[in-house]
Amino acid sequence: MKAPIIFFIDDDPQVLQAVRRDLRRKYKPEYQVFSSISANEALEALLELKKQQETVALFLSDQRMPEMLGVEFLEKAKKIYPEAKRVLLTAYSDIDAAIKAINDVQLDFYLTKPWDPPEEKLFPVLDDLLDAWQGSHTPEYTGLRVVGYQWSPKSHQVKDFLSGNLHPYQWLDIQTEDKAKELLALHNIPEKDLPALFFEDGTFLANATIPELGRKIGKSTETKEDLYDVAIIGAGPSGLSAGVYGGSEGLKTLLIEKRAPGGQAGTSSRIENYLGFPSGLSGADLARRAITQATRFGVELLSPAEVSRIDLQGPYKILTLADGSKVKSKALVITTGVDYRRLPAKGADDFTGAGVYYGAATTEAYACKDKDVFIVGGGNSAGQGAMYLSNYARKVFIVIRREDLSSTMSQYLIDQISATDNIELLPFTEIAEAHGVGQLQQLTLLDCRDGSTRQVEAGALFIFIGAKPYTDWLGIPLYRNDKGYILTGRDVMSCEGFDKVWKESRDPYLLETCVPGVFAAGDVRAGAMNRVASAVGEGAMSISFVHQYLAGF
Repeated sequence: MKAPIIFFIDDDPQVLQAVRRDLRRKYKPEYQVFSSISANEALEALLELKKQQETVALFLSDQRMPEMLGVEFLEKAKKIYPEAKRVLLTAYSDIDAAIKAINDVQLDFYLTKPWDPPEEKLFPVLDDLLDAWQGSHTPEYTGLRVVGYQWSPKSHQVKDFLSGNLHPYQWLDIQTEDKAKELLALHNIPEKDLPALFFEDGTFLANATIPELGRKIGKSTETKEDLYDVAIIGAGPSGLSAGVYGGSEGLKTLLIEKRAPGGQAGTSSRIENYLGFPSGLSGADLARRAITQATRFGVELLSPAEVSRIDLQGPYKILTLADGSKVKSKALVITTGVDYRRLPAKGADDFTGAGVYYGAATTEAYACKDKDVFIVGGGNSAGQGAMYLSNYARKVFIVIRREDLSSTMSQYLIDQISATDNIELLPFTEIAEAHGVGQLQQLTLLDCRDGSTRQVEAGALFIFIGAKPYTDWLGIPLYRNDKGYILTGRDVMSCEGFDKVWKESRDPYLLETCVPGVFAAGDVRAGAMNRVASAVGEGAMSISFVHQYLAGF
């Protein structure tokens, strides 16, 4: 496999030579370092590199160059290598241009001159960006290969699982890729057993279940300990935060996730209002960073593993997993989050995973290339999904029942959507029906004002229409509100019959349920703010209360 490229451009020969020397000294073992003194020549070289199937991981460009400004160069380079990280090298007087470039070209970082010493001012920034790039980069044809049907729900499930767990793979559509047919013939696999997965070591799985796939790619599905101080169910932002704080504070911590770390936030293509990340970051990137932190602190991650029931045995919490195994813990934090509500439109369920997707479904974005796609919902997740899909689709239509997005979406997203030519808002509109043969092909749109309908071609439909808490599986009787969200703290004290179930001499802690030692945090909790930052905060808070509970255990 060819090493990826770090591409540096600066019109000053002395600066070019110095930075190139520093980059090669640091990154030569893993990356090729290319440089150019001319912006125009660099763009010509990038086209040739693209033809030769070379990969650029990161661009580092000076801002002030005679042929074109660095921002302009990065904007043109982005069209050739859209996945590469982009860094601008600026003088102090150019900082305003760099900040503007964050929105204009999705600049990942800007560095002010001088960059010396590079060990302090250059390498830490590039290390972080290159790690993020490696986390999302899919190699051309080495490693795991997945063969299936583009419009198969099973194939979508496999791709979604691999992507959510940041495991690189190559997708091969059996209907369009000759290589896919060759692999099936070589291993004598009939098409009825798709999807099939082919690994680097020569082994394969046909028609595999997600637990089988998880074990094959090295995910842990068996616990290492007999008893944990705290078990956390759900690895969304709240659960990941609880895991990091539990592990860092010396608790024997178990984190259980049924699909992939990140939860609904993990499917977000770009989170731009999270503190400390002015350029934004993807939900998958946030999850990757959090898992790295948690693992560093000794947190045990069980995934894919689903908790099917919770039972109480004295002060201990007994978790029964879907495979029948059991886990014992002193304290429990429930951070299972929410599921997107199902679209009630006729026919929508017939195409789930075959053109109809709940959430961002970034794995299917490329399949939307040059097609018209529709998004239902007016929240931030819908806006982030629209911006991401606009890079692939011919046209993205946002379907909402309201007049506009002002009451449901952050202004920064509204502004971005308004400035994107291939995104169109369809106000006062609902999806009435989905049509197709084997896959979604058309939608019937209903005008909420006069009841008229019209049919449109649709390459895909992405649904973000609110959420319902994932709590039906619990087993233990926890107080919930009329929408199913778990009540905690003072809210449980006002519930009828509280005195009969709560036998502690103290009041419940702020995030504690009606069962002592069982806590809820994040979107699954009644009263949660439904923001990534607040979910992270609640996860951290829950561990503080776990400590207080364990002190009297």
